[in-house]
Amino acid sequence: MSDTAPIDKHLARRAFDRVGRSLGQAFEQAAAGYDEVAVLQRELGQRMLDRLELVRLQPRTIVDVGAGTGVASAALARRYKQARVVVLDFAPGMLHQARRRAPWFRKLSYLCADAEHLPLADQCCDLIYSNAALQWCNDLDRTFREFRRVLRPGGLLMFTTFGPDTLRELRESWSVVDDRSHVGRFADMHDLGDGLLRAGLAEPVMDVDRFTLTYARVEDLMRDLKRLGAHNVAAQRPRGLTGKGALAKVSAYYEQLRCDGRLPASYEVVYGHAWAPQAAPGGAPSVPLSALESSLRRPQ
Repeated sequence: MSDTAPIDKHLARRAFDRVGRSLGQAFEQAAAGYDEVAVLQRELGQRMLDRLELVRLQPRTIVDVGAGTGVASAALARRYKQARVVVLDFAPGMLHQARRRAPWFRKLSYLCADAEHLPLADQCCDLIYSNAALQWCNDLDRTFREFRRVLRPGGLLMFTTFGPDTLRELRESWSVVDDRSHVGRFADMHDLGDGLLRAGLAEPVMDVDRFTLTYARVEDLMRDLKRLGAHNVAAQRPRGLTGKGALAKVSAYYEQLRCDGRLPASYEVVYGHAWAPQAAPGGAPSVPLSALESSLRRPQ
């Protein structure tokens, strides 16, 4: 779909699982700290919820793909009180925190799974909501085909992800050190739209927004990315520890970008939505949603 660098899924899952499990050591304090650094993700999630106000949809089943600690899942359950919400993430630690966040919602189900291989039956849901998660998928064409497969005719896919200009300052700063991958690559909006059409989804709508977060030091940016589980997990990432000399070069280059006493970190945010057409897709055998409650094991 683009020249995005492949993600080491094992490393990415381990990173997010570590974040989730660290929250479990002191949930109230740690979750507040996580939410503090996840400020952009929370803002995007709220904007997606606001966009749903414009859609005439009364879903019976919702799948929150890449749900993280379940902030949006709980909001979706509150908004669509008659709907069942499947809280889906590929990191067990994150699901553990999502379960702790909203234990009172009986219509929440928890599923540890990869968006590229959804263990869900064909045409089982009416709304797929995915906030800032698709950048962790190596094969977006496959992911969109999976979304198409599990959506009922007339169902809606709504997502956000990050575009190519995301963290461009950090990427440029690393380029003075070597030509290896230190910052993830992100899919272009037009490639995403084309992928939706290839998957057989209808009436795709794409748009872009841009945000700039600021930091006192480049080390603070790197620390926040690590706390989010979003540090470099590319399969072609450099191995071993990064030397102090390399980090000093990165910091020195980044300093040239300082403005009003702060260092900028750019994020290109891609919003997308598309509909499942009335024609039914084919698909591989999978687990029906009715079996989730009995088959899923609680995250430890």
